[in-house]
Amino acid sequence: MKVAVLSFAHERAATYARLLHAMPGVDLVIADPDGSPDDPARGRAVAGELGAPYADGWDEVFALRPEAVVVAGEVARRRELVERAAEAGAQVLCEQPMAATEADAEAMVRACEDAGVRLTLVSPACFSPAFAAVRQGLADGEPLGRLTTLHGAYNSPATGEAEGDGALGVRAAVLLDMVDAVLGGEPPEQVYAQTNSVLSAEPGVESAALVSVRYADGTVASIDCSWSLSARHSAASGPAMTFIGDRASAEFNARPRLLGGFDAATDGERWEPGGADLYAVMLGEFVTAVGRGQAVGPDGAAGLRALRIIEAARASARTGQPVDMTVPAVARP
Repeated sequence: MKVAVLSFAHERAATYARLLHAMPGVDLVIADPDGSPDDPARGRAVAGELGAPYADGWDEVFALRPEAVVVAGEVARRRELVERAAEAGAQVLCEQPMAATEADAEAMVRACEDAGVRLTLVSPACFSPAFAAVRQGLADGEPLGRLTTLHGAYNSPATGEAEGDGALGVRAAVLLDMVDAVLGGEPPEQVYAQTNSVLSAEPGVESAALVSVRYADGTVASIDCSWSLSARHSAASGPAMTFIGDRASAEFNARPRLLGGFDAATDGERWEPGGADLYAVMLGEFVTAVGRGQAVGPDGAAGLRALRIIEAARASARTGQPVDMTVPAVARP
């Protein structure tokens, strides 16, 4: 199967390329025409390191007819790349956030639907076997009973988020994907949020965000998607979520603590996460699903629902008031 990584603007693009290159049966192609050829982290350098084919332009990579693509471009460029991939008939795995605006997200969903390809979103926690077990338990109603509340947290130092997407733009989507999966795509009724930019020092780039989402059946999701002060990882850096039912509760952590101790070099706590590499699990399941013609992971419609909640959260943070949600149809041209 030919799989192309489109752009290395995202910091994880090189990870995706290395994981795909190591997969049996995958022929990796790399395209990063907008990147600097002198940057060792950009596509041309990684292609040389892996011995993978490199396409100098978008026309060249799509002429190779990849069966699947991983879109890791700048947020503002993702619509263009997803639409081109859909036109070429490639199944799409797109980084979060999927788009800069709701209109772009709607166009991406529409393009993939019209082309008969699936738009899947990068959301590693949703591919975790532990998360699958939690979902199954909730669906069965045992032992939690009726789900009443979800509390998610994603707290760790900022990386590329400081460049414009902010803590709310990047991290809320990851947590909302899990909420959406558990609630079966149920649309929200009301969103309330508080944010600040204390750590980013840039107006409009949130470094802390707390969002409450109320659903029609009374279920409430509360998500904390803030940057942390310390550069040291903690077992609670997440993404993590607590599911509270009327009989019991369950906790899920995508990066559980495996081994902890004291690091003399940093004069502080050090720990190593347990479990499988969820990015490897996600890519493996995505490639397998493409080969079998199956669906796996959150889709474009889920991403659009998350983006609408994020936009409502930003509006709520600006006004200090909750935002009542409607359920607009995806606009057609």
